[in-house]
Amino acid sequence: MDSLVTSKDQSMSILQGEDLTSTKSAQCTVTCMYQAYIGGYWRTVMALWTKNIINHSLNIFVDSVESKHRHNCKIDLKPWHFWGKKSYKTFEVDGLQIDIYWDLRSAKFSGSPEPCSEFYVALVCDEEVVLLMGDLKKKVYKRTKSRPGAAEALLFFKKEHMFGKKSFTTRAKFDKNRKDYEIVVESSTIGPKDPEMWISIDGIVLIHIRNLQWKFRGNQIVMVNKQPIEVLWDVHAWLFMNPGSSHGLFIFKPNQPITETDKDVSKEACDDYNNSSINKYHSTGRSHIPQQCCLFLYVWKIE
Repeated sequence: MDSLVTSKDQSMSILQGEDLTSTKSAQCTVTCMYQAYIGGYWRTVMALWTKNIINHSLNIFVDSVESKHRHNCKIDLKPWHFWGKKSYKTFEVDGLQIDIYWDLRSAKFSGSPEPCSEFYVALVCDEEVVLLMGDLKKKVYKRTKSRPGAAEALLFFKKEHMFGKKSFTTRAKFDKNRKDYEIVVESSTIGPKDPEMWISIDGIVLIHIRNLQWKFRGNQIVMVNKQPIEVLWDVHAWLFMNPGSSHGLFIFKPNQPITETDKDVSKEACDDYNNSSINKYHSTGRSHIPQQCCLFLYVWKIE
């Protein structure tokens, strides 16, 4: 185990360079990166769900293939804006009209700014649904009077910042053909006993780390519904830094160990947006994009 931990230290340190969410505002965010076939090109579309004490919103970004311009549509989900929880907006990308339809009136949440069920957000172009988020598919096609897109959009990268004390819950879909999994990270870092950590998926504890002060970085491959998933963790900040000053990092990668290619593609895709540079994934094909979703979970402990 020690040799495996050492071999992953460099990967973890590189990924620690991701942009951090301010703990002062305790702003939970979920970033989802998709490949969607729009106007004859595979384009990267980013959906950014954000929530703090005051605001709750969804920002959708679509890159241009003709310039460095990034087109943005913001949906405000404040609780007192009930009238805006079912609506639509229209904007242009490279001369193409894109309509965004959403219905969040009955959306169910499980602590994350991203809904877990009973909602939809759909991007429509040329009477095709080019990207669909949510589980109300029939209602989308009925409302938009559109047909399914020529190719299904692919979620290939998800990043989430969350805040809490001992238990943290999220959901992830590692394969588009499988259901969402519930992921729970629990820890006991203060008290008379040695610090411990548990990671469970769909209610089954798959990783239990004792003596966490010596094993605060590591990796392990677990089986979930006959699917191998590699889990990496780095919780050094939980044990040796002031509460809320930094975060623990968890990575969940399906099927095979994280390769340099997968790591670079996922990180560069997000960095392209953060650094306001043109996205690298405009093409008629998408063979260079990982075909399964990698989850990066940033966990901020607030005592």
